[in-house]
Amino acid sequence: MLNPDSNAVKLALASAGVFFLSGLLTGVWKYAHMARTPAAQAPAYVDIAHRAALFYSFAALLIAVFAGLSAWSETVNFWAAAAPLAFFALAIGGYVLHGLLGDTDNQFRRPHRIGPVALPRHGLLVFMLALCVAEIGGFLVLFAGVLRGFQWI
Repeated sequence: MLNPDSNAVKLALASAGVFFLSGLLTGVWKYAHMARTPAAQAPAYVDIAHRAALFYSFAALLIAVFAGLSAWSETVNFWAAAAPLAFFALAIGGYVLHGLLGDTDNQFRRPHRIGPVALPRHGLLVFMLALCVAEIGGFLVLFAGVLRGFQWI
């Protein structure tokens, strides 16, 4: 049974709700583009924002379950959940920003830009490395906590 008083679980569930609502709202935005363009297609990052928000909402639910079952302390579970959730939110926000600005159909194309602003040469690489560490590392901590609770490790 998940601990409803766990701050890690609360954070993950609240994030799931925000991400899912974002997915629904970006779905309306996507449809509006599709309905008014001859190709019936939304810009790339409007579509990406919509799909990512929906996918991340379910990933946040998985994090809530793992945080709720983890044998680690509340503090460890909270930060292990918060790290990937923060990067999920940053990714969705970045996709929405690119969708609003209509500045690219590939954020990895060089030079990396947000609207008219060029990003530092290695800025996206540093962000992606931090994302990998936070998302994979945070989940590994929670997964290990669940396995520890099963007394498998």
